[in-house]
Amino acid sequence: MAPFNIAYELLVTRLESFQLETNKPFNFTASPSQPQYFLYKFPQDVDSVIIKVVSDAVYPCSVVSVQDIVCPVYDLDHNVEFNGVYQSMTKQAAITVQRKDFPGEQFFVVFVIKPEDYACGGSVPSSIHGNVNRTWNLQRTKNLQVTIVPSIKKSVYIQAMLFSFLSFLSFYVGSVVVAFVHYIRVRRKASAERLSPESGSGIMTSSHPITASTPEGSSYGAIDESSSSGGRQLSSPERGPPAGSDTDSSVEEESDFDTMPEIESDKNVIRTKVFLYLSDLSRKDRRIVSKKYKIYFWNIITIAVFYALPVIQLVITYQTVVNVTGNQDICYYNFLCAHPLGVLSAFNNILSNVGHMLLGFLFLLIVLRRDILHRRAMEMKDVYTLDYGIPKHFGLFYAMGIALMMEGVLSACYHVCPNYSNFQFDTSFMYMIAGLCMLKLYQTRHPDINASAYSAYASFAVVICLAVLGVVFGKNDVWFWVIFSLIHVLASLALSTQIYYMGRFKMDGPDSDLGIFRRAAMVLYTDCIQQCSRPMYMDRMVLLIVGNLVNWSFAIFGLVYRPRDFASYILGIFICNLLLYLAFYIIMKIRSSEKLLPIPLFCIVATAVVWAAALYFFFQTLSSWEETPAESREKNRSCILLGFFDDHDVWHFLSAAALFFSFLVLLTLDDDLDTVRRDKIPVF
Repeated sequence: MAPFNIAYELLVTRLESFQLETNKPFNFTASPSQPQYFLYKFPQDVDSVIIKVVSDAVYPCSVVSVQDIVCPVYDLDHNVEFNGVYQSMTKQAAITVQRKDFPGEQFFVVFVIKPEDYACGGSVPSSIHGNVNRTWNLQRTKNLQVTIVPSIKKSVYIQAMLFSFLSFLSFYVGSVVVAFVHYIRVRRKASAERLSPESGSGIMTSSHPITASTPEGSSYGAIDESSSSGGRQLSSPERGPPAGSDTDSSVEEESDFDTMPEIESDKNVIRTKVFLYLSDLSRKDRRIVSKKYKIYFWNIITIAVFYALPVIQLVITYQTVVNVTGNQDICYYNFLCAHPLGVLSAFNNILSNVGHMLLGFLFLLIVLRRDILHRRAMEMKDVYTLDYGIPKHFGLFYAMGIALMMEGVLSACYHVCPNYSNFQFDTSFMYMIAGLCMLKLYQTRHPDINASAYSAYASFAVVICLAVLGVVFGKNDVWFWVIFSLIHVLASLALSTQIYYMGRFKMDGPDSDLGIFRRAAMVLYTDCIQQCSRPMYMDRMVLLIVGNLVNWSFAIFGLVYRPRDFASYILGIFICNLLLYLAFYIIMKIRSSEKLLPIPLFCIVATAVVWAAALYFFFQTLSSWEETPAESREKNRSCILLGFFDDHDVWHFLSAAALFFSFLVLLTLDDDLDTVRRDKIPVF
């Protein structure tokens, strides 16, 4: 109490505009000493409304709150968060309110101007540094405009769900049509062969395979001429050895000297030849290799279960905290297009991920069909299946399909409550998708020497660990970026060495710890300094030089700029490496006079077009957890599709389709080689 009496005057005025009306903007002014609140009553035919608040000025920082009709009204800086739903605000805010949450069918909209701005991203007040807070003054007034508009009706929810499912079910219809056309063509071809006068000798009569040696004098994967007269019953190197064998049964080349089996079976001799063919790298028993690649499928299912369950539990907790506390600063939604359903605050962001799950399952069905047809051909001992074309191993394709489905699940989990802490949920399986695509592309012509599932997933685990460390330490800690850049460069060099020497660059010798470095130094000195000779494997060298330049550029960029979005930074590294390798593969394929059939060509064009459209919507930033919640809301925008989906939802739709087409490119890219002998298919 004051030590003496104080005289004052109390002025009471009647507030004419206390009740807000639907679709009518209302302008007013608020200050720290003059908070404002207004009443709103739901019209009879409206079940949900959106409260939109805008201001021309960023500061002073303010808080918008929606409270039930209680007394007293919590309209002070220190208690506005005690009741209802609230958001901090700079220039824009939006809160969706449902009739079912207010039994009285009315509520207060409260506006509080904070005495300082650091909660909205402004400067830290001097009081935190121990001095007097001088930010409180009568000039901290803010002009605001509030508009309450009806939200969407239930029919829009139904239309959006039908659109989402039917759009991607059309891919199923298209796939069925393509499969039916392919079936008709195969049946017609089979009928034509039965009617052909040469049908007794098989379709291989006109081009009977001979045991032609490669330019290096090897004949791995060549087909024995002593086969039976039926073209579909020719002998195969994959049927010759017993299960578990790591050799093939190619006939020996006729020459003036004896071929030493020990040398011919030596991996160092085979894999370090200047000109490699697919038969050189597909010598292992098909059944053993197929089982090796099936481990990818079973392991990723295990990883998905153990990874997804804690994530689901965590985001449910996040959503519960938001619903209980009313603090809408926890999650970074696009509040101008966030449509709630049940306990979910932004159902549209979750629904838009259904495409990843549906198309991932469709890709699994397509791979399963190919797998079944391949097994039938193997049982019939079809020579084209046994000795021609790219060896068919479907384990990695199954893993890619599961990864695409899990990307949809985890992206939906992230969008339950998007924020800085759980962004890695949205990107973890993107790392796996990019990595699996690169592994599949490499496996295509290197089936015997591709990485095992255990080493591949262990590498992914290291990447995810680095992503988590980047979230924790990557903001301002220079030491983390130095260590990460060093690891990145060394890993690029080590992987380049393994690729260049086809896995034969070993640490051997008595001083094995330094053997790899000694050999690298010797190769560098002999080839580049002493002789200045042309690289032995020119194509591989060009790819690896470009790849290392790209990765070193990423490392330097990260070290200099230290981007806060570390998860996207790592994802950019993966995607750039994948695109680089895919471009190299297609260029080398065309350079080797191989063809692009209509289906893979269509998939390549569709992939490029859809990815371009998807990236356009991806870069339409609607929120950003790199900023404060109030600053993030400045980027919020209204829905653009069916009045239900925003730009980021369209990104979800298009990225799912783009990934699906990308997978089809890898699945069908080498279909033109199904009638080409493996000792005629170059390795690159």
